[in-house]
Amino acid sequence: MSTAVAESPADIKERNKALIAEVLEAYPDKSAKRRAKHLNSYDAEKAECSVKSNIKSIPGVMTIRGCAYAGSKGVVWGPIKDMVHISHGPVGCGQYSWGSRRNYYKGVTGIDTFGTMQFTSDFQEKDIVFGGDKKLGKIIDEIQELFPLSKGISVQSECPIGLIGDDIEAVSKAKSKQYDGKPIIPVRCEGFRGVSQSLGHHIANDVIRDWVFDKAAEKNAGFQSTPYDVAIIGDYNIGGDAWASRILLEEMGLRVIAQWSGDGTIAELENTPKAKLNILHCYRSMNYITRHMEEKFGIPWVEYNFFGPSKIEASLREIASKFDDKIKEGAERVIAKYKPKMDAVIAKYRPRLEGKKVMLYVGGLRPRHVIGAYEDLGMEVVGTGYEFGHNDDYQRTTHYVKDGTLIYDDVTGYEFEKFVEKVQPDLVGSGVKEKYIFQKMGVPFRQMHSWDYSGPYHGYDGFGIFARDMDIAINAPVWKLTKAPWS
Repeated sequence: MSTAVAESPADIKERNKALIAEVLEAYPDKSAKRRAKHLNSYDAEKAECSVKSNIKSIPGVMTIRGCAYAGSKGVVWGPIKDMVHISHGPVGCGQYSWGSRRNYYKGVTGIDTFGTMQFTSDFQEKDIVFGGDKKLGKIIDEIQELFPLSKGISVQSECPIGLIGDDIEAVSKAKSKQYDGKPIIPVRCEGFRGVSQSLGHHIANDVIRDWVFDKAAEKNAGFQSTPYDVAIIGDYNIGGDAWASRILLEEMGLRVIAQWSGDGTIAELENTPKAKLNILHCYRSMNYITRHMEEKFGIPWVEYNFFGPSKIEASLREIASKFDDKIKEGAERVIAKYKPKMDAVIAKYRPRLEGKKVMLYVGGLRPRHVIGAYEDLGMEVVGTGYEFGHNDDYQRTTHYVKDGTLIYDDVTGYEFEKFVEKVQPDLVGSGVKEKYIFQKMGVPFRQMHSWDYSGPYHGYDGFGIFARDMDIAINAPVWKLTKAPWS
């Protein structure tokens, strides 16, 4: 679909500079000045992307961010399968976050796993006036009666809880004591905290530190460790991603003792301080707890990227470098085993996707990590940005993007539409809120938060699915029946 001819990096930067200036003209002067700090072209001569990030969105502008509650309940705590997670507050927040993340898990729902169930305290006006502590206690009693095999309960507080000053910590402590020390964990993740869901990740990490690790020392006394124990941190098993990653780690000789937190359990969280290495997938949401474990327990950590064969190979070797020759040999064996399969995928799809241009706007690590997978297929990422990235995310992005790539932080709906209209990519990868806008514009789209009901995309198994889905999106016959605005 793209019509752009080959350009030099200097030409691309000049074009992007003019495009950014054109987009900013729509704003009042003060807003334009603020938004200008979040938009730029990457300059390969600099060590960072030179955009401001993790700053409060401008009121009245359509941001695509979420809130602290979304970061805690929807990302970190929600996928822990053997706990009941209470959305404590009005029903809307729990309803909106109910089962929308596709965190796959194994188990019997309602018996020993509860990930696709919605538990809410359904706050009403009287609860705002008189407080909801008694109601919370009653809910915990009902959960204990109805679901006695649950291994714990988390209380995910919504905005009103912080505003009226309910003491969810006191209720949780009292109920935990009543039920023989069962983990009942209060999480102060009210949506008004911070500037995005990113603070919710941080709060959730801190709660695990204070309410899980500090109380787990006596629980895992019988844990039998091995020299090859690792924990997968920050993989939420979207469409089975963590399973596809775990296969490779186990095939190379490692023992995965915990998954944080897709298909994970609270016992796995408690056992993680026994790991020999933490391997970190989503840096943004889980770097806090990995740093804590490094400082307190001496557990080293390494980031990995299992999107596309090139990055998988590099990551397997990086992980193996932390162990002995047995694991290093195992990594090479795994790489060699899957290479024919990956060569076949690339041979099939690269001719159909070569030269296609992609624009991304996602959360977590995807704005940088998936770039290598696109490049393995001969595609080029010409624009990327984060919903809730921090400065260190953009620093890490410099290792992935090409000179002149358009960079946009907390991009507004208006900006993103204009960027796509002018850059004319063949594919946009973003979230569900953007999906139908661009499809109605005649632009192929993939939902890159939860893989558009597909997946996994991680690992060697995932790359074939990723390639197929990108081909389906771009080369679907339906695009011959519609036109993009610039056609």
